This record gives sequence, C-alpha cells and structure tokens, in this order.
Amino acid sequence: MTNTNPHKPFSMIREFHLADWFTLANAVCGTGALFATMTYLETGDARHVHFACGLVLAALIFDVLDGRIARWRQKTSTLGRELDSLADVISFGVAPAIIGYGCGMQGLYDRIVLAYFVACGVSRLARYNVTADALSEGTGKVKYFEGTPIPTSFLLVCLLSLAAWSGAVRENLWFGEVTLGGFKLHPLVLMYAVSGSLMISRIRIPKL
Repeated sequence: MTNTNPHKPFSMIREFHLADWFTLANAVCGTGALFATMTYLETGDARHVHFACGLVLAALIFDVLDGRIARWRQKTSTLGRELDSLADVISFGVAPAIIGYGCGMQGLYDRIVLAYFVACGVSRLARYNVTADALSEGTGKVKYFEGTPIPTSFLLVCLLSLAAWSGAVRENLWFGEVTLGGFKLHPLVLMYAVSGSLMISRIRIPKL
C-alpha cells in the first residue's frame, strides 16, 4: 500500500524531546571517538588518541546535559531512556575499549578483558533500565545507582590520554606485557576488568 502521508516517515523524529537530541549528540561523539582511534591505528599520530578522548569527554557533557534538560522540562519517556542507554554503550563502553585496543592492548587476553568490560557495561545499563522504577520508589527519581555508572569509564580514557601524551602507548605501554600460554597480556588492561566488575556489582552509589 502506498504511503499517502509525506510526513509519516518523520513521525519518530517529531516525537523527540529536546533532551533526546543531546542524547543523540552523545552517541555521535562516541562514534567519532571510534573513528579517531581507527585513524590513530592507521597513522600512528598520537593526536588522534587525544581527539578520541576529547570526544568521549564531549559525550559525557552531553550525557549530563540531557538528564538535566529532561528534568528541567519535565519531559521524560521510555524512548529517551532507551536512547540514553544505547548512546552510553557506544560512548562509555565500546569507545573506551577501542581506545584501549588502539593504545596497545591488542593481545588475546587483552581482547577478552576489553570484551568483558563492554559486556559489563551493557549488563549494567540493562539492569538499570529494568530496576529504575523500583529504585525510584514511585517518586520518578532514582536515589542511588547499583554498581558504578558506565560513564565512570571516562576515568580510563583520561589515563590513556595521559599515556599517549607521555608516549606510553603500543610497545611502550605502562607495565609492559607478559606472555601466558603463548598469548600476550598487558597488565594495564586489568583496569578495564576492575571497572567492568564494579559496574555489575551491588555497590550502592548515591545519585547526585
């Protein structure tokens, strides 16, 4: 059947609130961080690591703003919450993992840990989405997080930006590398394991 309503394909976009556009900006910045890391892998120019880290910072700013704008305008929706989670997976899950890979954590064990980190981030967000209503106790506002929020991965990004600035990337990565069973592990990648484990923990973090 032919669509006779020329505006119908854009009906979803018309449903977006102002905060949702900031959420999309978060996702765009996270995607840009992935592109910047791939450019670093191709060129070896450490400036692109800094670009990637800067874009994660921009994503964090947009992530903070979208929540504040939603509360200010008192317009929240299930669509907005799902958008926020998907954007956060890109910007604070996949992007930090790929930046770590680009900086030299490329051994088999490194990749396993980085994949674990992303899986923890996805799990953390899924748990939040299904428990947010219960945690808000009917007030509509969540009082605390269970597990560290996924944007805390920005701390890992800051550390890698510092490593790139000091030249401690690739073969010069801090703490070197070890070989286990013929496969490489860079001990620095364990910070991703710690971060991911904290995300899926039951530690209660007050929401400011």
